[in-house]
Amino acid sequence: MAKQVRQVSRTQPAQSGSEGRASALGRAVAGRLRDLSGRTIALTAGALAVSAALVVTAVLLFSHDDRPPIPATRARAYTDVDACLLTGEQGITAGTTAAAVWQGMQDASLKTHARVSYAPVTGEQSTGNARPFLNGLLQRSCDVVLAVGGPEVAAAQETAARNKKVDFVLVGGTRAGANVSTVSTGDGLRAGVAQAVEKVVDARD
Repeated sequence: MAKQVRQVSRTQPAQSGSEGRASALGRAVAGRLRDLSGRTIALTAGALAVSAALVVTAVLLFSHDDRPPIPATRARAYTDVDACLLTGEQGITAGTTAAAVWQGMQDASLKTHARVSYAPVTGEQSTGNARPFLNGLLQRSCDVVLAVGGPEVAAAQETAARNKKVDFVLVGGTRAGANVSTVSTGDGLRAGVAQAVEKVVDARD
């Protein structure tokens, strides 16, 4: 009679319930630590950035410069006086008598702060044609009218008597009056014009 042998396969012993729970808890704690490590690094970096910004702000606020401040650029202030020049058709072209007159007016403007401008007579160079241009200056409320050139001076001379509130400076003119002054041409024209304009502007202050 043959003997029967029953083979029993060997298996790994099963983990107990307590051991499984301990392993799961360990994995959870390790994951939690990893999360905390990432948050800690982020919080630390943020704190360092804030601290650096505060230091920079404090330095900027409390540091001072011993150098005097640069004053703001100001536009030139003008007085409420307008000096207007009536010229021939060449205007204030360099080398002309009108150019020297214009330079004298600019010199006077630097001292008195009066506004200066000029208007050329275009077209026919005659006294009759110069009158409308002269009237245009008067309508612009020019306080001082300068005239250079034969037709221009003649027109201003005959108009001055009807405009007592306006001062006239006639370059090369021969007849002065209550509101009319004359300036000779030639050497010293620029200085003469500047002086005449300064005088009438100062009288209006």
